[in-house]
Amino acid sequence: MSLPLHAQTRPVPEAAVLQKLPPVREVSAAEVAARIAGGPRLVVLDDDPTGTQTVADVPVLTSWTVDDLRWALRQDSAVFFVLTNTRSLSPEDAAARNREVVRALHTAAAAEGTGYVLASRGDSTLRGHFPLETDVLAEELTELGAGAPDGVVLVPAYIEAGRLTVGSNHWMRTADGLLPVGMSEFARDATFGYRSSSLPEWVEEKTGGRVPADEVLRVTLDDLRGGGPAHTARLLSSLRGGRVAVVDAVCDDDLRVLALALAQAEENGTRLLYRVGPSFVRARAGQAGRAPLTPAELRPPRGDAPHGLIVVGSHVALTTRQLDRLRERGGIAEYELDVALLLDEERRDAHIAEVAAAAAGALDSADAVIRTSRALVTGADADGSLAISRRVSAALVQAVRQVNATRRPAFVVAKGGITSSDTATHGLGIRRAWARGTLLPGIVSLWEPADGPAAGIPYIVFAGNVGGADALADALDLLRSA
Repeated sequence: MSLPLHAQTRPVPEAAVLQKLPPVREVSAAEVAARIAGGPRLVVLDDDPTGTQTVADVPVLTSWTVDDLRWALRQDSAVFFVLTNTRSLSPEDAAARNREVVRALHTAAAAEGTGYVLASRGDSTLRGHFPLETDVLAEELTELGAGAPDGVVLVPAYIEAGRLTVGSNHWMRTADGLLPVGMSEFARDATFGYRSSSLPEWVEEKTGGRVPADEVLRVTLDDLRGGGPAHTARLLSSLRGGRVAVVDAVCDDDLRVLALALAQAEENGTRLLYRVGPSFVRARAGQAGRAPLTPAELRPPRGDAPHGLIVVGSHVALTTRQLDRLRERGGIAEYELDVALLLDEERRDAHIAEVAAAAAGALDSADAVIRTSRALVTGADADGSLAISRRVSAALVQAVRQVNATRRPAFVVAKGGITSSDTATHGLGIRRAWARGTLLPGIVSLWEPADGPAAGIPYIVFAGNVGGADALADALDLLRSA
């Protein structure tokens, strides 16, 4: 590249970023699975539901009672997710929720006689409560007697969605090339915005200078591909006092080398916390990437309506484009929740009831879309914007609950992270589920609810920031074909 990273304001050719990299060190998922067999369970505290979109046949909890956690620990899976939904919460509430989950998990793991290692799953475009969540987890583990973590390993890569880390710089793939994430629309998030695309500088920015960039350990592709697992394990074993390490990744093999290194470092006594994107979870759990589910693999839905419900809360530009393409394909009836009315206490409930009744009635003849108005409404500051997001999400949940009470849809698609979480937990009453796979390669997770009023209804978790313009329409085509 002719310009330093901080000067990049537009996408650059992918070859300019990925040229002259060391050759890939191939590691199979089976090798990782064999290495971690019998080891501690990987427990992913997911700050929204979209972290499940790279795995298959994995338990998911939206509740964290000791009984729920013991159920998950008893399942034949190297990993399970606990949906904390903290990205939608204030910092104070996010901290309290993390503490609550870890205390219950510690009790459950002791009762089941098993160990665990924690991954705090954040957004691959670097949004979320960092360093708050890893700080709180470290404090709780120390207080519970599990030992203060020696290091925090930051791995935001999401391979399928084109979020790659090279030379400790984080990039996102666009139609025009690779863009430094600090130049993306996600970096301008009203609540979790940032400037830095260099991960060490991002850590310094997010910690308010508490962790200087030059004190962050950089694990590069030269380390992973050239040095391999043993060398990388030695680097990770050098972490002390909660020091942060940032890790490069361009493909699954890079993450599987890291997984082997982590297993070795932890066996040697190094205590680590992970702050990660979705792809790390699959590699660390010893799973290979799987092809999307086919119509034949989709179980017949047990809803009583012939059509499905699509709930759209995400406001990013990509979601708007995907809605446009879905309209072009047809077969939908569309209903808008007006954000201005949702913020009006006197008119809110009547507006939600009207939209829900119309959507339920439409399920006999079309897939019903309930979406928020597309104009983004923000507050005076980050906390105000987050409060508005929670109000809007609560309205979507109320509408879903009313639709499902009237007609059980053939399937439910939730578009957007906060939307997906609140719809699952509060709209459909899901406590335990299985993430069965994806509808599109590496994105768009299908859950099979194991309990509650949505049991038997396929639930599709669709992040706001993934897929091409046709992705939503393609996912609907697949569901319709089943």
